Amino acid sequence: MASSADPTAAPVSLALVAGELSGDLLAARLMAGVKPHLPGVAFSGIGGPRMLEQGLSSDVPMDTLTVRGLLPVLLRYRELKGIQNRLRDRLLAERPSAFIGADYPGFNLGLEEQLRAAGIPTVHFVGPQIWAWRGGRIKKIQRAVSHMLVIFPFEEEIYRQAGVPVTYIGHPLAETIPLEPDVRAARRTLGLAEDARVVTVMPGSRMSEIKYLTAPYVRTVKLLAARDPSIRFIAPMAGARQKAYFMELMAKAGLQDVPLQLVDGESHACIAAADAVLAASGTATLEVALFKKPMVIAYKVLQAEWLLIRNMGYLPWIGLPNILARESVVPEFLQHAATPEALADAVWFQLTDDNNRVRLRQRFTEMHHSLLRDSARESARAVLQVIGKA
Repeated sequence: MASSADPTAAPVSLALVAGELSGDLLAARLMAGVKPHLPGVAFSGIGGPRMLEQGLSSDVPMDTLTVRGLLPVLLRYRELKGIQNRLRDRLLAERPSAFIGADYPGFNLGLEEQLRAAGIPTVHFVGPQIWAWRGGRIKKIQRAVSHMLVIFPFEEEIYRQAGVPVTYIGHPLAETIPLEPDVRAARRTLGLAEDARVVTVMPGSRMSEIKYLTAPYVRTVKLLAARDPSIRFIAPMAGARQKAYFMELMAKAGLQDVPLQLVDGESHACIAAADAVLAASGTATLEVALFKKPMVIAYKVLQAEWLLIRNMGYLPWIGLPNILARESVVPEFLQHAATPEALADAVWFQLTDDNNRVRLRQRFTEMHHSLLRDSARESARAVLQVIGKA
């Protein structure tokens, strides 16, 4: 895409909001794609470390917004609404060239609707999963979004049929993760023997996920370690806060002596080094698939929340690999089904069945190719079109 920026024109300002690490990655790549075409572009809003590296001026720390689940959101509603209102008022006064919401639809769509009604173009990055649940949100999207950017190929037709301008840009993780991961290098990074049998445990980055998954995940490790004491178990921790909470929950459950090595960050190295992975739902399951690793997906939430959401979904799966494949290519265990015994048996199968490993590698390689695009270029092109700079 050739730059058409006029060096004499006034600098463009873009407002962006990401509420989680996945959105921070998406928005940062978009920012990197835009900058060569808009000299002097100013970025403001709310974002995380990757967006800050690209020059974002953030109103509040991104982790202020990071909250998962219906009930936790309700408990913090007034605080989150106050942040949204203050940001809205500032943007209405400053009138940026466009607002870009990176995922986080509960916060961003409401903000986008108000900004677009006031004449500020809005771009939403990552279409809300209306194909999975809450399809009625399409009406709000039609009001709120000037242009939708989607990261899964099947989503483009959904939004086009709804009359929402849309661009499929590919999934940034498909560019970040190599088609042929270097297992040996990952194991050297983590101090693991090349011939070790490795299981990676990924309880999530959100505190609510860690709260409900730590005990069943670590008990699963304990059962597997009893079955084969030579297995090495590793668990990447998203940050110091998450690590401290994970260790606290292990101690409360009397599981502090389970042979599980906690790793600061290095989630991709932990996945690349693995022979099998136990993961919470969400982006982590797609990362595991792109690394071509056998996996088991397990997820638990507060029981009251489970009663609210269990019948709201349209699809029989929660894991992105299964959703993309449109079949159960890897097992999922939800809520009461996510017992340590069931998880241990499922992980053992993923760890030891060679035919299954070959089958999954082929399926995940095909998935990787389908998601591979130059997402920074494609998302930047769409934003430039929205603000009339293409």
